[in-house]
Amino acid sequence: MRPDILNPLFAEISLFKGIGPALARPLERLGLARAVDVAFHLPTSWVDRHLTDRLDMADAGRVIGIELTPVDYRASSSARAPFRVDMVDRYGNHVALVYFGKNSGWPRKLLPLNEPKYISGKLEAYGDMLQIVHPDVLPPEEASTLPARESVYGLSEGLTNNRMRDLVAQALTRAPDLPEWIEPSLLARKDWPAWREALARVHADPADAMARARLAYDEIFAGQLALMLVRQSSRRRRGVPIQGDGRLRAMLKLPFAPTGAQRRAFGEIEGDMAQGTPMLRLLQGDVGSGKTLVALMALLNAVEAGMQGAMLAPTEILARQHYETLRKMASGLPVEIAILTGRDKGKVREATLMGLADGSIDILVGTHAIFQEAVQYKALGLAVIDEQHRFGVAQRMMLASKAERSPHLLVMTATPIPRTLTLTYYGEMEVSRLDEMPPGRQPIQTLVMAATRLDEVVEALARHVEGGGQAYWVCPLVEESETSDQAAAEMRAESLRGRFGDRVGLVHGRMKGPDKDAAMEAFAANRTQILVATTVIEVGVDVPNSSLIIIEGADRFGLAQLHQLRGRVGRGDKPSTCLLLRGNALGETSRARLALMRETNDGFRIAEADLELRGAGEVLGTRQSGEAALKVATPEHVAALVDSARDDAHLLIERDGGLDSVRGQAARVCLYLFEKDAAVGLLRGG
Repeated sequence: MRPDILNPLFAEISLFKGIGPALARPLERLGLARAVDVAFHLPTSWVDRHLTDRLDMADAGRVIGIELTPVDYRASSSARAPFRVDMVDRYGNHVALVYFGKNSGWPRKLLPLNEPKYISGKLEAYGDMLQIVHPDVLPPEEASTLPARESVYGLSEGLTNNRMRDLVAQALTRAPDLPEWIEPSLLARKDWPAWREALARVHADPADAMARARLAYDEIFAGQLALMLVRQSSRRRRGVPIQGDGRLRAMLKLPFAPTGAQRRAFGEIEGDMAQGTPMLRLLQGDVGSGKTLVALMALLNAVEAGMQGAMLAPTEILARQHYETLRKMASGLPVEIAILTGRDKGKVREATLMGLADGSIDILVGTHAIFQEAVQYKALGLAVIDEQHRFGVAQRMMLASKAERSPHLLVMTATPIPRTLTLTYYGEMEVSRLDEMPPGRQPIQTLVMAATRLDEVVEALARHVEGGGQAYWVCPLVEESETSDQAAAEMRAESLRGRFGDRVGLVHGRMKGPDKDAAMEAFAANRTQILVATTVIEVGVDVPNSSLIIIEGADRFGLAQLHQLRGRVGRGDKPSTCLLLRGNALGETSRARLALMRETNDGFRIAEADLELRGAGEVLGTRQSGEAALKVATPEHVAALVDSARDDAHLLIERDGGLDSVRGQAARVCLYLFEKDAAVGLLRGG
């Protein structure tokens, strides 16, 4: 159970003063449902207010605070024109306060003539006149309550900065003084404030680097401690030592010999599986580096030892593709491979469940359906999870309940992960890396073009298709919504069908499973030559004949996602091209991102750059997966603090008595504060 001391922070925001239906939607859009969400909604920047007693054209563009007196009202006969109040400072200098969309009664009531008021707002030059639009207005005696530095928050339509500051103030009243969880010598060395003081200081002064670093450290520490508890729990569990005899692996008919990196990675996996402690290993490999072969060899190792294996994929498309790929690679082997997804019903599902229970199915491929309670294995020895960034810590531990003894766990990702993020998200795991490409992978030429040249792109696509080639056309993320993604794809498919007819296929995330499968199968069989798609094809889709991918709105995607999408081509024996269509107004980040895509195909270099340009949550795709990104810590914080946090968590567990010690009880509060208790699934029930 959550410690009582945190209950006020986890209260629903509906209990705050002034929260009504009008505020509910913008708060929901920002993900602010509880006091703790508001408390951790830290300022994104700040405004320094220039406090003065004299109006000066030189201050135009600055936020000022000044005492002024209303001397005249200027209303227009046009209902659309603003209402202006003429104000003067103590030296007789004039400025107009401008109000849009307000009837004249409201400003008149707020600003009675000849009654001094304290005004704060951005001073602007309007021709040779000065004006302030919609300023803050206070009685002169309250002028001292306006801070010289004002925090600026991330907002949503319908929510003002002033309203957010009021909500933050209410959240801070619910923030208790918490027991200290940081190791005392580290705390003294860093000279950090206590948790509650740090939180208040960051909201009051967003430039307070010391206070912000303290909060970032707390979040990173909670993550590291959670991962170590997972690892500790796993080590306490009994696993089954697995040592295959190599007979099935020897029967594999591969088109080429495994790379040195593949042999090295499998050797590490094989060594882990031979132990009585369940394996926890992350297999990192760039797009096309041959992770599936390594996974198959590990699965066959389990089957050779009389055990079963399971492979979990994040989407039905990828699960079915893995199923077909494994069957093809294992063709001729006496191994029964089955698939189970949420779409499988009736007799087909029953037969699969019976085969798992009686052991006649050796390897199961599937989506989350293989987690369901009804799915029971006779002897599950190895679980492989593909595309790890789509699964949380809790999810990757769930398979442990599917066997009397915990199965070995191999996690794979085609998103190369920078070292600091590997520690942050996968600190409980050993890491293997595939840093060689199998022979035959074709280089991919990457070009960037303006979207205004769309007609030229379509003509180039026509030449490609007439030459027997196939192509993907990926539609942009219009906003964070599957629906708008779908609309963009449907519109593009319709426009291309006007030129190419039924040679154009369409696939997006909101299509029904059978329809998605049919679209993918038609493209794989070359019955359609152009596949218009959303990012549903981002991972795993493998059509060797497709050697062109056009990514529309490429400046809206992150580097890691662009690299994943680019990896859909270059899989056959033809040179491949990735064409990035960009918008006209490019920011510095987008420009740098697209330039790097042109320069390199190295996924590990791209991952490091993506971390710098976007941040941890987006690098790992957590915004799409629902696993919360870091709330407080920035990538810079992670790089600077993760080693200290990891060492501190290790000291707590190994030297300071773990969660049962005095510091451990404080650390337990930290875990609940950052909601890592649910992630590890180890502290439920106290």
